[in-house]
Amino acid sequence: MDRWLWAVRLTKTRSDAAAACRGGHVRVNDKPAKPATTVVPGDEVRLRVGGVTKVFDVVRVIQKRVGAPDAVTCYVDRTPKPPPEAMIPVARRDRGAGRPTKRERRVLDAFRSQQEP
Repeated sequence: MDRWLWAVRLTKTRSDAAAACRGGHVRVNDKPAKPATTVVPGDEVRLRVGGVTKVFDVVRVIQKRVGAPDAVTCYVDRTPKPPPEAMIPVARRDRGAGRPTKRERRVLDAFRSQQEP
């Protein structure tokens, strides 16, 4: 399992793939997968990366890492599309920008007063 995840470029390193398996972030056919779990064509692989669960169907099993165009042919990505983001604008400041100036605070206050019903 860890070798296949690494070979088809779903993880950067093989040790990352093994850690994901040991951490319970990889499931094969709805069963938790260990790094040594074998995959065959037709298996469904669920990989949780960054809080998002990705779903793949295994088309071809490879042992060695290949280029990205070849790796894409080894699986079918069935990950559901994320829900559309809220269309309401949100007032956010850049991280590390410090406290708002007096002018910026007035603009933010005006924006917030427009948003309240």
